[in-house]
Amino acid sequence: MAGPAPGPIAGCGPRLRDGGQSASPLRQQVFEHVRAEGIATRSGITRALGISGGMVTQLTADLIQRGLLEEIADPPRDAGREGARGRPPTALRVVPGSGRVLGIKLSEDVHTAVVTDFAGVEHGTATRPSDHRPRELDELTEEVADLVAAARAEAGPAPLSAVGVGLAGMVDHADGTVAWSPFLARQGAPLKAALEDRLGLPVHLDNDVNMLTLAELWFGAGRCKADFAVVTIEQGVGMGLVLGNRLYRGARGMGLELGHTKVQLDGALCRCGRRGCLEAYVADYALLREAATALAPGSTAQMAPGDLLDRLFDEAKAGNRAAATIFRRAGRYLSLGLSNVVQLFDPELIILSGARMRYDYLYAEEVLAEMTAQALDDQRPPARVEIHAWGDLVWARGATALALSVETERLLGEVAP
Repeated sequence: MAGPAPGPIAGCGPRLRDGGQSASPLRQQVFEHVRAEGIATRSGITRALGISGGMVTQLTADLIQRGLLEEIADPPRDAGREGARGRPPTALRVVPGSGRVLGIKLSEDVHTAVVTDFAGVEHGTATRPSDHRPRELDELTEEVADLVAAARAEAGPAPLSAVGVGLAGMVDHADGTVAWSPFLARQGAPLKAALEDRLGLPVHLDNDVNMLTLAELWFGAGRCKADFAVVTIEQGVGMGLVLGNRLYRGARGMGLELGHTKVQLDGALCRCGRRGCLEAYVADYALLREAATALAPGSTAQMAPGDLLDRLFDEAKAGNRAAATIFRRAGRYLSLGLSNVVQLFDPELIILSGARMRYDYLYAEEVLAEMTAQALDDQRPPARVEIHAWGDLVWARGATALALSVETERLLGEVAP
């Protein structure tokens, strides 16, 4: 018997279809459609996927038997469709609490974790303080293990299927190594293997900006967008890209390093060791490098980096011309980077995010106007730009999306019903 109809459910995951080009088995496509819709009828699945009603009945019966979907009372808007033959109208949803994953965002200020079930419902969170220094692999592994234990204690005793982890740097998603990261003293560190050995769970690793991009694709403004870009400004400058409704990583999984594209030959020194990178003019450390020239001598000696940046911004807003010049220069370099994104990928939407989005000099009207002016003018409306100043929990939710997508593939990716 179907249970009572729940309140409105937004669902999670990309809502756009790919025109029948998906290589996923139909069973997986049905499950992902129901999850994205929140509540879906069999007739709606038939229309959305372009398959027969009999096939939908067979596939949904299998998913119900597996404990992944359940029938519920169909909301009134669908009452006439499946009740015409005397059967009580029913719809489908992902079973609440069916399977859980954990997502982690590692940062230089705080590490954050979120526990999410297969329907995208959050069950618990945890945070732990961090600091601005490279670690040895075993030290970072222990920090993650402590964070996982705290999140599991908050979420309750249900078992986890997998863990998603996002961190800054050049991360090889396929083999789980970290070519370079500000968190690790060693290049090429096998972080995935170390975490799996310590946690006893499958671990899925990726660049943290890809995680934020997945958060937008699964839970945010990108759910109904086929092509969009996410650009973040924090300790570094990052970029994530969705093309054709899918996260794009590049041929080796380490593309889209916007912060390390060159904007000036033999320019400012970047923390990657090279010169002229966009990040070397826009990121936190680039602004901090010049802060002493705009503030009173000796007034910044004991200030934490975040406090110093806020002080610099306050001085700029109060009329300190040197401080304002630092932000305006960073904004101009950012406009150059964004114009290159527009020219290369022609996204429908660019989302600017990260902790520094509270500094409005970086997205002032003149910055966005210069971005548009530097791109070729083809008489079409320019790419829309939105500012999303999310906190670290949203990045961690994106890490749950990575874990959910891989676990869905593992459970349902076998060929046909």
